[in-house]
Amino acid sequence: MTLPDIMSGVVLTGHGGPECLDWRDDLPVPRPRAGDVVIRVAASAVNNTDINARIGWYSKGDAEAADAGWTGSPLPLPLVQGADVCGRVAAVGAGVDPGLIGQRVLIEPCLREEAGQVCAQPLYLGSDVNGGFAQYVRVAARHAHVIDSPLTDAELASFPCSYSTAENLLTRARVTGADRVLVTGASGGGGSAAVQLARARGAEVIAVTSPAKAGLLRDLGAAATPPRDGDLVALLGRDSVDVVIDFVGGPGWPALPDVLRPGGRYAVSGAIAGPLVTLDLRTLYLKDLSLFGCTLLDDGVFAGLVARIETGAIRPLVAATHDLRDIAAAQASFLSKTHVGKIVLTVP
Repeated sequence: MTLPDIMSGVVLTGHGGPECLDWRDDLPVPRPRAGDVVIRVAASAVNNTDINARIGWYSKGDAEAADAGWTGSPLPLPLVQGADVCGRVAAVGAGVDPGLIGQRVLIEPCLREEAGQVCAQPLYLGSDVNGGFAQYVRVAARHAHVIDSPLTDAELASFPCSYSTAENLLTRARVTGADRVLVTGASGGGGSAAVQLARARGAEVIAVTSPAKAGLLRDLGAAATPPRDGDLVALLGRDSVDVVIDFVGGPGWPALPDVLRPGGRYAVSGAIAGPLVTLDLRTLYLKDLSLFGCTLLDDGVFAGLVARIETGAIRPLVAATHDLRDIAAAQASFLSKTHVGKIVLTVP
């Protein structure tokens, strides 16, 4: 397949509002280097990280500070965001099996290899390097996972970022079928993924959500759905859960260590209600709790996720689809938090 010279896509030009998202029809199409594949993107999806990076949320100073990227470095602006990619291999570099051309793939968003070299620190698709909000994207071939599934491109694009994050949280927290697991922010992309993936392990799941979304979470396998503004200690009892999977943080956070049993495990990969929390260190050490901050995917997590998708052990939750040109409207809908699951962008 011959690659075109230019492509269309959305470029993040700076930190700020939706006005920083610029549709372009003159972006250069990436060329494969040795060990690379170039993928024609069919669909991508909206994630918290896209908006957080745009507004400079990751910075501990101001939005223009040098630590405003995921990894504590400046974003490489202008940047094509988009951590979720479903598409087909359009070209391969030297040393890559040409039989991959035309294969449908999902991209592992946590990149351990770039430009033929193992990364000293993993890079994140759409944050440190260009991602899926354009017609073509380039990654090392090891990060493009061929998938055999009857699901649509839009459905498959709902999986990579949120579901691999959730799978990684559960892996780090060593969740088994013997555990009772509390998931905060359970109606979001990561939360609803964690509910399904914990149930796939046989765990009992308590999904914290709004009453309006509780029915769908129960359909996904949640045994209980306490309201997000409820008193978790009063509703569940102290020392009542084995694992907390947290995407929320914020002012209600102190209840989470309290509901964990002695020896319990807490894993976090989000702070949508606020990044600063209060922890009583006596609770941490007297209960022998383990706390896990999770961003870098452990080896094998993404491949295991692809296997679960192929067997139908988990299902996609696509709340809405938008054309990539309508990314501002899609992000506004995402921020309204009235949906369950993922908002997907189809790429023309």
